[in-house]
Amino acid sequence: MIYRPTLFLAILLSFTAWTRAQPSILKNVGIDQHLGTTLPLDTPLRDEQGSTILLSDCFHPGRPVILTFVYYKCPGLCTTTLNQLARSLTAISQSAGKDFDILTISFDPNETPDLALAKKQSYLRSYRRPTADAGWRFLTAPADSIQRLTTAAGFRYKWDDQYKVFAHASAVMILSPAGKITRYFLGVDYPPNEIIQALAGARADQIAPPAEQVFLYCFHYDPNTGKYGLIINRAIRASGVLILLALFGTIGFLVLRERRHTPLTPGAH
Repeated sequence: MIYRPTLFLAILLSFTAWTRAQPSILKNVGIDQHLGTTLPLDTPLRDEQGSTILLSDCFHPGRPVILTFVYYKCPGLCTTTLNQLARSLTAISQSAGKDFDILTISFDPNETPDLALAKKQSYLRSYRRPTADAGWRFLTAPADSIQRLTTAAGFRYKWDDQYKVFAHASAVMILSPAGKITRYFLGVDYPPNEIIQALAGARADQIAPPAEQVFLYCFHYDPNTGKYGLIINRAIRASGVLILLALFGTIGFLVLRERRHTPLTPGAH
């Protein structure tokens, strides 16, 4: 039988160790929700053919925009983000290029329009809508444009020179037809009904409440080996109240289970 204060301390220490195990690089990585911010529409970008366009060229009257920041050579999380988004969009009746538009922008300034075009063709094969070719843009940009857009959107990432990868989180942003950020989806869960509601809200220029701070990081630190690995790491930034509720809930469950399995002593009534 585990002494209850010892059990409590063990769980608390485990949580503390998990928190401290996060690599320092992730302190500079995350999503700051800049709801109500209008992105700088005069920012120059490169389309799939290598032509210079402005961000404003990607917006159309009455059509909200779904924005994702990825890099096309990402070893894991970016592909998961785009796959999940494509699945959710396939499940709704509205179509990109008709009812809304999608912008996928690489935050790696070294990636080329050819790479963006190949990525676009791959997703057009899975997202079979007749207007998708014009409605889902895969773009690249010079470093200053990327910095300008990601800063405005609150998308923070970090290049790790040793492993030659970007540490970054995952998010989908919903923009109004005028380029204003109206909602964030954090992680890789984009329920189709919520996408529909978010698009309707953006069309009406309504700002949604901040999303729950649940992040998926395309970076992982293994405290056992002291090394970084290229796997997806899920970090939950919950409030202190939620953490305590979960902690005490776990303790209560274990204590209850312990009582059920503890035999009565001889002569007990």
